Amino acid sequence: MTVLTETYLGNQETDLSLQQQVLQAQQAGTLLEVYLQPEDSGKGRIHAFSTTGIELGIIKSREQSLGTGDLFAMQSGELLLVNLTEQTVMTLSVSGDVSKHAIDLIYLGHVLGNHHWPILVQGDRIYVEMVADRAVMETTVRNVNIPNLCIDYEVRSSVNQIQFSSHSHH
Repeated sequence: MTVLTETYLGNQETDLSLQQQVLQAQQAGTLLEVYLQPEDSGKGRIHAFSTTGIELGIIKSREQSLGTGDLFAMQSGELLLVNLTEQTVMTLSVSGDVSKHAIDLIYLGHVLGNHHWPILVQGDRIYVEMVADRAVMETTVRNVNIPNLCIDYEVRSSVNQIQFSSHSHH
């Protein structure tokens, strides 16, 4: 049976009263913890399992992105503490003169968009959310054949994660 929660209390890392509630719930055995993938943090409905194996349903606004330390009140009277796992992102960069590859880079953006792979462009890097198998993503990017394109990966802690925008077709 799935235990539901939709009552968001706040984040215990920034609220001292919530820290006290977490300590009390730990001592009373009424604290559940869940580890979520970063890509799940923005979903409106999240199906997961607590660290003790309890099936959970988290219902929240899609505008709210969950983070480590977020706390929910469960319908069962327990508290649910959210933890995010580390985030691995693909990083793409081009060494040398990028202006010679402008059309190729636009095409790469088109290819990534066609696959619905969220990206973020910051400075000279393109960050791609890992939403498919690593080998599939690498092959897809390499097939664009951009000279001097470097594919790398970054592992980001739960406090330094990239927030990729969700998109929709209007």
